[in-house]
Amino acid sequence: MKKSISKFLSLALLVLLPFSVHAGDALNQGDTAWMLTATALVLFMTLPGLALFYGGLVRTKNVLSVLMQCFAIACMVSILWVLYAYSLVFGAGGAWAGGLSKVMMNGVTEGAMWGTIPETVFSMFQLTFAIITPALIVGAFAERMKFTSMLLFSGLWLTLVYAPVCHWVWAEDGWLFQKGLLDFAGGTVVHTTCGVAALLCALTLGKRSGFPETPMMPHNMTITVTGAAMLWVGWFGFNAGSAIAADGNAGMAMLATHTSAAAGALAWMVAEWLRYGKPSVLGIATGTIAGLATITPASGFVGPGGALVIGTLAGLICFTATNYMKRVMKLDDSLDVFPVHGVGGMLGTLLAGIFASSSLGLFSGQGYAEGMTMGSQVGVQVVGILAVAVFTGIMTFVLLKIVDLTLGLRVNAEDESMGLDTSQHNERGYSL
Repeated sequence: MKKSISKFLSLALLVLLPFSVHAGDALNQGDTAWMLTATALVLFMTLPGLALFYGGLVRTKNVLSVLMQCFAIACMVSILWVLYAYSLVFGAGGAWAGGLSKVMMNGVTEGAMWGTIPETVFSMFQLTFAIITPALIVGAFAERMKFTSMLLFSGLWLTLVYAPVCHWVWAEDGWLFQKGLLDFAGGTVVHTTCGVAALLCALTLGKRSGFPETPMMPHNMTITVTGAAMLWVGWFGFNAGSAIAADGNAGMAMLATHTSAAAGALAWMVAEWLRYGKPSVLGIATGTIAGLATITPASGFVGPGGALVIGTLAGLICFTATNYMKRVMKLDDSLDVFPVHGVGGMLGTLLAGIFASSSLGLFSGQGYAEGMTMGSQVGVQVVGILAVAVFTGIMTFVLLKIVDLTLGLRVNAEDESMGLDTSQHNERGYSL
C-alpha cells in the first residue's frame, strides 16, 4: 500500500513539476504559449504574407526585387533590434526615447519577465512589428529604388522614426502613453508611420517611368490574393497578440479584427462594383487589408458592433482615398501604402476614441479611462495622430535627402526599364 502511494505521489510530482517550477514568479504558461504563437503569426505576415502580396502587384521584371527587399529588411531589422533598437524603445528612458540599458539585450535573460511572459518572448513579439513597418513602405517606391539605398534608408528610419514613436506610444514613460492615447496594436506606431513615410517616398522619388499613361497591371493576382489571405490570418497575432495574454481581451480583439476585415472587404467590393461596373479580386483583397489596418488601433477597445462600423468606413474611405490619389493627384504610391495603411491607421486611431466600449471591462465609466470623456479622448487621439504624422513626415524627408546625397535614391532609366530583378540582383523571377 505504501509503495502504491509513493508511486502515485512520484507520478503526480512529475506531472505537476512543469507547472510548479515557476510558482515563485509571475510566469503564466498559457499566456506564454499564446504569445509564442502570436509572434510566429506576425512574422508570417511579412514572410511570406506581405512579400507575396506586394510581389504579385508589381510587373514580372520586378517581382524578385520586392521579395528581396522584404526578406532583407526582416534580416537587417532583426540585427538592429538586438544591437540597440529594442533598448531605444523599451529601455529605461524618458518621455521621448528609451535609454541604452538594454543594448545587446542586456538583462533580457531566460528568467527576465515582462508581466506574465518571459521578456525574451515580449522582445521577439515587438521585433516582428519593427520588421513589418519598414517593409510596408516598400510598396511606395516599388520598381524604382536602389537596393543599397533601400537598406540604408530602412535602417535609419527604424532608428530615428519607428523607435521613438514606438516609445512614445507603448513604453510606460512615453509621452503619448502618459496622455492616454488609445492605440492597441499600432494605428500610429505602424500604420500612420509607414503610411506617411510612403507618401514622402512617392513624392521624393517621383513617378515610375510611363506612369500614369502606361498601364502597370499586377503580374500575378494569384500570389497577391494568397499573400492577402496570409496577412488576414497573421493579423490575429498582430491584434489579439497585443493583449499580451491569453484572455478575453485577446478573444474580443480577434473577433473585432475578423469582423472589420470582412466588412472592409465587402464595402470596398461594393463601392468598386458601383463605380466601375464589376467587382475585382484586387479590390476585395485590398479592402480586407484596409479593414485590418483600420481596426488595428481600436481592436482591443471596441466590440463587434464598433468593428463592423469601423471596417465598413475603412473600405469606403480607403477606396475613395486610393482613387483620388491615383486618378486626381496622379501620385505614384505604387502599391497604395498611404491611402490604405496611412489613411486607415489614422482613421482607426480616431475612431478608437469614439467606439471604446465599457462592456469590455477595460475602463471605468463610459468606456474611457477615469476622468476621460469621449470628447477629451478624441482630443488625445487627434494629438497623437498629428504628432506622429508630422514627426514622421519631417524625419522621413530628411532621411531621404541624406540617402539621396550619399547613394542616390533611384536607379537610372536604363535599369528601371530593364527591371530591378536583373539590374539590382542579376536574376529573373520567371524563366518562361
